[in-house]
Amino acid sequence: MQKQFIGFIFALLLISFQTEAQHLQLVSPEKVGMDSKRLKNADKAIKKAIADKEIPGAVLAVVKNGKMAYLKAYGNKQITPTTVSMDVNTVFDLASVTKPVATAISAMVLIERGELRFLDKVNLFIPDFAAWTDSTGRKKDIRVIDLMTHTSGLPPYAPVNELEKKYGSPNPDGMIEYISTCRRDFEPQTNFQYSCLNYITLQRIIETISKQNLRDFAKQNIFDVLGMNHTNFQPKGETLRRTAPTQRTVPTGQVHDPLARVMNGGISGNAGLFSDANDLAILAVALLNNGEYNGKRILSPLGVNAMRTIPRSVSTLGRTPGWDIFTPYASNNGDLFSPNTYGHTGYTGTSMVIDPDNDIAVILLTNRAHPDDAGDAIRLRSLVANAVAASIIEIK
Repeated sequence: MQKQFIGFIFALLLISFQTEAQHLQLVSPEKVGMDSKRLKNADKAIKKAIADKEIPGAVLAVVKNGKMAYLKAYGNKQITPTTVSMDVNTVFDLASVTKPVATAISAMVLIERGELRFLDKVNLFIPDFAAWTDSTGRKKDIRVIDLMTHTSGLPPYAPVNELEKKYGSPNPDGMIEYISTCRRDFEPQTNFQYSCLNYITLQRIIETISKQNLRDFAKQNIFDVLGMNHTNFQPKGETLRRTAPTQRTVPTGQVHDPLARVMNGGISGNAGLFSDANDLAILAVALLNNGEYNGKRILSPLGVNAMRTIPRSVSTLGRTPGWDIFTPYASNNGDLFSPNTYGHTGYTGTSMVIDPDNDIAVILLTNRAHPDDAGDAIRLRSLVANAVAASIIEIK
């Protein structure tokens, strides 16, 4: 009996060690050429936003040279019906950060396997998907790259209540039927318009090729590979227990975005992924290290480079295949990081910023939608990015 007990304790310790081993090495900012005193300016900005009731709380992670240089929690992850303090292991509804982290990287995995091309027409995979047509009848097909760079001309969103009434919910097939025939606002590659419909369509392409849903494909090919143990759609168990609530009308652990929640049942290319700062830091290191972390590879160096490069055909429009470099939505990148900095934001108050030139990433996760969808993290993201950038005192 004693041996069994000791064995049980050893097994628990081993599991705990393996879980913790997935976290990045935490070092002092000075170890990676940063000034901890200057980093406190980020603390001040976040604490002011909390005091001004712009956000209930936040978690900030700064990754530098492959290590965690700063990891801190602020304020509360819940303020009603009871108050619960924020901690660094809190899981957040990533909202649109789902687009690059799950959907775009999944598409790149298929591209690297030789199963998909940027130039593939959408109707190769969704036969009824209509082309753009002008008043004279001239047509131009929408392609995969147009979806990934938000240059397809698809509308920004869709009327959820109308779709639910027509198709019932959840109904991913009904969602795709609507997108396939809805209006196209402009000729592909002539303009930029941020659209959740682009990434719901990309999701369907990924699922058609892989014959897996997006949740399973991303988990198998990205999150499990890197050891991102608390990143998934439809969180359950310990991940759900760690999750911060969003708007009080949405149950904790269900995605806030209506299209993702109502029509796609929580697994959606535009939103629905949940994660924490530690997991996103691992992903950031993998991307900064040409697709590899801890001996595990999710993308090739050329694949990572393609994901962070604006295609020549839309070079003036600011979007890469998955990330934002200089559209009006890119203010989270701040003012001081390099011109090659890329990132993405989420409606719930989440943000990732990655500067490959300075080997640094800033992950700012807030629950600004809690409790009444009245908060605002837009300005805060820029302030934090600037404070972190200014704390770099050693340049390679």
